[in-house]
Amino acid sequence: MKLFVPSSRVKIILVVLLIFLGVGSVVYNQYLVSKILEQERSSVELWAKAIEFNSLPVNEQASTKLFKATRLLRRNPAVPDSVIQLIMEAEAAKSSNDFVSQEIIIDEKSKIPAIVVDDENVIIISNNVDSARLATPRDQELLIREYKSLNPEIKITIGDEKKKIVQYVYYGESPTVQLLRYFPYVQILILALLLGIGFTTYRSITRSEQSNLWVGMAKEAAHQLGTPISSLYGWIHLMKDEYRHDETATNITSEIEKDVQRLAGVAERFGKIGSEPELKLMNIEPILDQVLAYMERRLPRLGKGIRIEKELKAEGKVLINPELFQWAIENLVKNAMDALQSSKTDSYIKVTSNVDAGEILIDIEDSGLGIDIKHVRSVFRPGFSTKKRGWGLGLSLTKRIIEDYHNGSVYVLRSELNEGTTMRVTLKIEEENEQLTPMIDQSPV
Repeated sequence: MKLFVPSSRVKIILVVLLIFLGVGSVVYNQYLVSKILEQERSSVELWAKAIEFNSLPVNEQASTKLFKATRLLRRNPAVPDSVIQLIMEAEAAKSSNDFVSQEIIIDEKSKIPAIVVDDENVIIISNNVDSARLATPRDQELLIREYKSLNPEIKITIGDEKKKIVQYVYYGESPTVQLLRYFPYVQILILALLLGIGFTTYRSITRSEQSNLWVGMAKEAAHQLGTPISSLYGWIHLMKDEYRHDETATNITSEIEKDVQRLAGVAERFGKIGSEPELKLMNIEPILDQVLAYMERRLPRLGKGIRIEKELKAEGKVLINPELFQWAIENLVKNAMDALQSSKTDSYIKVTSNVDAGEILIDIEDSGLGIDIKHVRSVFRPGFSTKKRGWGLGLSLTKRIIEDYHNGSVYVLRSELNEGTTMRVTLKIEEENEQLTPMIDQSPV
């Protein structure tokens, strides 16, 4: 029975959402980069055409003739200066073409790094390229190789058929494109951070809701148990008075009274859930003996041929709350009993305690069904249970009692299907002269 939907589904949904947003961001970013690269190539091609046009022989010849004509006209006083000025403005138009090709076509906003290379692989023109990358022939070779790998070359042909010069334009990526290539990774990182915060908040809220639910149910159960327990005490006293001369009836009544007292203790435990526990420095062996003795007396009534073994060798005192700690051990032993198979004739539960590296180790071993490996991490989760009945609270409360109230740990030490399970509880040994300060936990169980 699973009382709550596992958080693994929420994790899967968040991971799928992150992947979807990440892939969408990368795809859209690549689309933007491709469009910008197309525009940059168009700018570089236009720049190459401007260079090619300005280098045409006809343009050079025209400039030479215009300058020669200007010199001749200046010698003739009859020619107005305005005519000479018109000729000079015509020549200046060619220079403005150079300005357009250098400053507007290639430089404006884009800052595209570009170089022009001759047929011997020597850089003859560079634009928006760091001078340090042109310092040596080796640096120039590396720069040409890099730009070749980034973008296809653009061919420039200068001259006519008789005297033709071929040059090549190579260019890199503008700072805008370089930044855009890293943007998806930054976006995915931010999304992962936001989703992580969202999941942590969701899990915290869920745990708080679960804890409040358990506390409310536990206190209500304790309240409801109070009335029938009080009534049972009254009936027990009546039976004692009525059958005080019958030894068998007296023994039975005495055992019933013990069970009612234990039921009253259980109700008291439920009533204390969510309250601050009072810890005492004491030996745990008497508590373990008491739990095993009580369970052993009830085994014949459970209809199982089970033997309980114990090897309690731990010497040392720990800070514990006797009632809560006893409850935790009872839950582990009861869970071990439930795991035993009725068909087995050699079923057993073994409780051992030892000291290792300043800690007391308590192992509860059984020869039961074992735990599937996929459920090992879930057995202490509130609401998880492999049994047809039960709310899956026993091990969850045990973990809370041991870890949060006693600063210890409880975990599955070993488990094999149809072979059995071993649960381990660890508690730190305290020194006699150590100042005892009860642990404070304001959060509910």
